[in-house]
Amino acid sequence: MELATALAFARSHADAVLVTLKSDGRPQSSNVRQWTDEGGVLRVSVTDNRAKTRNLRRDPRVSLHVLAEDFWSYAVLEGEADFSPVAESPDDATCDELVAYYRALSGEHPDWDEYRRAMVADRRVVLRVRPTYAYGLVP
Repeated sequence: MELATALAFARSHADAVLVTLKSDGRPQSSNVRQWTDEGGVLRVSVTDNRAKTRNLRRDPRVSLHVLAEDFWSYAVLEGEADFSPVAESPDDATCDELVAYYRALSGEHPDWDEYRRAMVADRRVVLRVRPTYAYGLVP
């Protein structure tokens, strides 16, 4: 599958399975919502203390299995993980990126100040993947 085809598919499908590697080499998977921007960067909001984040800080290899509503159409995008800093202040760049992520997936939030405070309290980070390889079945 061409990478451009997989990215176009990912731009129109937010539901995905994030696959990382545990320290013993076995896969660890998490259901996530992803946003693929026009530049081809896939983003996922994660917390700093979760297993998937720890796994990717140790071994940045990642696969995002993006699903269609029909379950049979999919694209897997592989690359290496990159993280924003942990959200530390409601007005920092990480919170700004999380706002863009939320808007892309869900539109406007009823209370952006509350959302930004929650991102700091949750110790959210933005996982970024710039895919280098893709495979799957896209009609």
